[in-house]
Amino acid sequence: MYDWANSAFAATIMAAVLPSFYSSIAGAYLEKRIASSYWGYTNTIAMLIIAFSAPILGAIADHLGRKKIFLSWFACTGILATSLMVFISKGDWLLASILYIFGRIGFAGANIFYNSFLPHIVDKNRIDRVSVLGYAYGYLGGGLLLTINLLMIMKPDLFGIFNSEWGVRFSFITVAAWWALFSFPLLLNVPEPVSLNSHGARVKNQVSLKEIGNSIKTGFSRLRSTFREIKQYRELVKFLLAYWLYNDGIGTIIIMAVIFGAEIGIGQSHLIGAILLVQFVAIPFSLIFGRLAERVGAKNSILIALFIYALITVLGYFMTKAIHFWALAFMVATVQGGAQALSRSMYSSMLPKEKSAEFFGFYDVSSKFAGIIGPAVFGIVGQITGSSRYGILALILFFAGGGLLLMNVKDEKAFSGQRSGKHDSF
Repeated sequence: MYDWANSAFAATIMAAVLPSFYSSIAGAYLEKRIASSYWGYTNTIAMLIIAFSAPILGAIADHLGRKKIFLSWFACTGILATSLMVFISKGDWLLASILYIFGRIGFAGANIFYNSFLPHIVDKNRIDRVSVLGYAYGYLGGGLLLTINLLMIMKPDLFGIFNSEWGVRFSFITVAAWWALFSFPLLLNVPEPVSLNSHGARVKNQVSLKEIGNSIKTGFSRLRSTFREIKQYRELVKFLLAYWLYNDGIGTIIIMAVIFGAEIGIGQSHLIGAILLVQFVAIPFSLIFGRLAERVGAKNSILIALFIYALITVLGYFMTKAIHFWALAFMVATVQGGAQALSRSMYSSMLPKEKSAEFFGFYDVSSKFAGIIGPAVFGIVGQITGSSRYGILALILFFAGGGLLLMNVKDEKAFSGQRSGKHDSF
């Protein structure tokens, strides 16, 4: 259910409503290309913060044995920041950027601990299917709320709202409420995973200022240890490098598509409607990719998705009309959920359970550092050339490079227990 809960933020805030609102209202006094660039820089700053903190947070959570409480803290941060977006007014691009940064940190930080649950609650034979199913539920939940939000914006009178601008503001409130409400099933019903120390003893589940302080020291120590250990998993390192590249392209498309569409003059209803299409079309295709992975493997399935993404970037360069945006949105929907879900499950099958939060911290670091470069490139290219089209086209390098690296990763069935020069089991 947490995929269902937090996908409201991903769909409405990250992908659909806030980017358009940032361009038209928060950045009303900025040139369109400058607003697009500032949006890219805002995402870069958010990801830079979470990238440096993710491995430490993972190590601390494993040490304290309290993944759930850390998930709660970050989720609450994101929920609060999202609810405060209702106060963004015309020209408040700086306020919008600050609140989005805190919301994105909350969203990404909570996901570190949420993802670390996966190897504890499902066996390796079902991990691909469960991961994909989570993404499918996420698209459904995010899509349902985005539908309501689209109606609030296009038909505000149906909801007793003053106008479309206030429809956008109230949509931020609905995201915060949705995220909070549907987080409770996880927090109440899923048990805290058993955490073991280096001696195999169970970690005490207690949180105090003293314990937090001690865990920070331990976190830094374990971080150094994890750096040394993760290098022993040669195929895992190769996978992380590949993921770093291609996920940079995926993430940039997700967060920059709408504001790029607004820059070239596509109307808000078309932009949000196309993103809504992605939410629902992605559901069956996420499940299809889960089935495809069972036949050809997760790696080959991801490679197929990357080829389609590369094609999307080329076609995006030539986009001029709303129908083009709709067509590209459909293409994204066919591969987005599958590529991300299978990447998550492929990585999860490689890591030691007792250090799942630490290793997923590195996984998220890889994704967040990717999120630093892509939006920054988009913004810089837009400012230099006067158009973001070349920024879109540049993303093909991320998909091509990531795909080539992934092709050199050994079959995922060979991952388990494979270290550089060793055959030690997890």
